[in-house]
Amino acid sequence: MTGLGWIWVAAVAFVGTHFLLSHALRRPLVAAVGEKGFSGIYSLVAFATLIWMVLAYRAAPTTAPAWPVADVLWIIVTVVMLLASVLLAGSLVRNPALPTVGAPPVVPDEARGVYAITRHPMMWAFALWGLCHIAIYPVTKNIIVSGAIVTLSLVGASLQDRKKESLQPDLWRAWEARTSYWPFVAITAGRARLGRFGAFALLGGLVIWLAATWLHEPAAGWAAGIWRWIL
Repeated sequence: MTGLGWIWVAAVAFVGTHFLLSHALRRPLVAAVGEKGFSGIYSLVAFATLIWMVLAYRAAPTTAPAWPVADVLWIIVTVVMLLASVLLAGSLVRNPALPTVGAPPVVPDEARGVYAITRHPMMWAFALWGLCHIAIYPVTKNIIVSGAIVTLSLVGASLQDRKKESLQPDLWRAWEARTSYWPFVAITAGRARLGRFGAFALLGGLVIWLAATWLHEPAAGWAAGIWRWIL
C-alpha cells in the first residue's frame, strides 16, 4: 500500500471509530464497562487513531498543489479563520450540545452570539479550519486529513441533533426551532439576531486566532494569518 493509501485507511479509522463509539456502540459499551470505562475507551481510540493519521500524514509524499494559492485566497482564509476562532471560543460557554454529568442540558431561551450563527459553533469551527487548510494547501495528503476533520465535524453535528432529539425531544426541538444547523440560516430566516457575542467569544476568539496563526510557522514551517504579511 502506498503512503497516500495509508492516510486513507487512517482517516477512515479516525472518523469511523468516532461515529461507531458515539452512536452504535455507545449503549452496549456503557452497559458493559460503565460511563467512566466508556469514556476511557473512547479517549484511547480517538487518541490512537489521531496519532496514526498524523504519522501517516508525515510519511506520505507531498504531491503538487491541485490549484494555485495567491494572496487573495490567503486573505479570505485569514478572515474565515477569525470567524472560526470566535465560534470556537463562544462554544465553550453555555453550550447545550456539550455533555453534562447527571443533569439535562440547559437550553437558552434565545439564541445569542455564536449560537445565533449556528447551534453547532464548535463543530463548524473545526469544519472551517479543515476547509481553510484545504484551500491554502491543496496537496493530496492534506486534502484527505482536512477532509476527514470536515466530515467528522459536519456529519457528527447532524448525528448529534438526531441523538438529542431522541433523548430530549421537546427540549432539543425547541432549540432547533430557534437556531440553525447551517451558519446564518436562522438569522436570515428571522429566528435569531446577529450580535451579543460577549467578551469571552470575541476576545477569546481573537487570542486563539492570533496564537494559532503565530504558532503555524514554528509548527509547519510557513507563516499563516496576518503574520504572513507582518513577519
